[in-house]
Amino acid sequence: MDALWTSPLLPLLPLLLLPLLMWTSSTFVFYFKKCFYVAWMMCLALLAIPLCVLKSGGRDVENMRLIRSLVRHVKYFLGLRFDVSGWEHLQTEGPYVIISNHQSSLDVLGLMEVLPDRCTMIAKKELIYCGTVGLVCWLGGIVFINRKKTSDAKSVMAEAAKTMLDDQIRLWVFPEGTRNQKGDLLPFKKGAFHLAVAAQAPIIPIVFSSYSNFYLRKEKQFNSGTIRLKILPKIDTKGMTSDDVGALLDTSFNAMLTAFRDTADSVPQSNGILHH
Repeated sequence: MDALWTSPLLPLLPLLLLPLLMWTSSTFVFYFKKCFYVAWMMCLALLAIPLCVLKSGGRDVENMRLIRSLVRHVKYFLGLRFDVSGWEHLQTEGPYVIISNHQSSLDVLGLMEVLPDRCTMIAKKELIYCGTVGLVCWLGGIVFINRKKTSDAKSVMAEAAKTMLDDQIRLWVFPEGTRNQKGDLLPFKKGAFHLAVAAQAPIIPIVFSSYSNFYLRKEKQFNSGTIRLKILPKIDTKGMTSDDVGALLDTSFNAMLTAFRDTADSVPQSNGILHH
């Protein structure tokens, strides 16, 4: 036993055990991938910060091009692939509002897969305090809102509508308002629709297929898999007023719910190691 502890191979023991744990323990794989994902994204943000400053001099939506190019490879490390349909619907000139369902932090990878030029996001204010990731989000022009104060959120949305028109940008919003892995869509909040109507900008819905075939948070499962992204036709808001927001929300929700349920029937099963 003493010889084991004095062996020169002892420092290599964790590296030797890693493949075994990756092969035999789904819980270990789950936490390993989650920790790697967070740590790697923070490292990429650290790299992106000086590059964004050099490129644009500070906060600018054009920095999202750089951030997009730095992040797109991360999916390969996690064993994820994206199957995108409806690309033609993003070939829309001028400002528009993208809305999509929100399941986990992995949504960022799908977002970066299809993010159009001059597009940034609306995100919760807490994100800005997430170290290097928060700073690079600020540099990318992300609009932060305080979800706990309705009056603040409304004023931010009104200012965002003005910015969309003045700077000719696009904004990506998660109208569910929080992460949801219940196998359906949560009721939408009205903010994104007030934004689109105020800017008289079309809405382009994008649907992420369910992650349940490869990612189950409660069961600690994180296999490899394929995510379908379905880009739906734009919904025009020309001539609409605040009185039309409720109907606009319902139209968008129903279109996305139908597409979400359709993707559930066509997503390939997990192609990870299933015998953990």
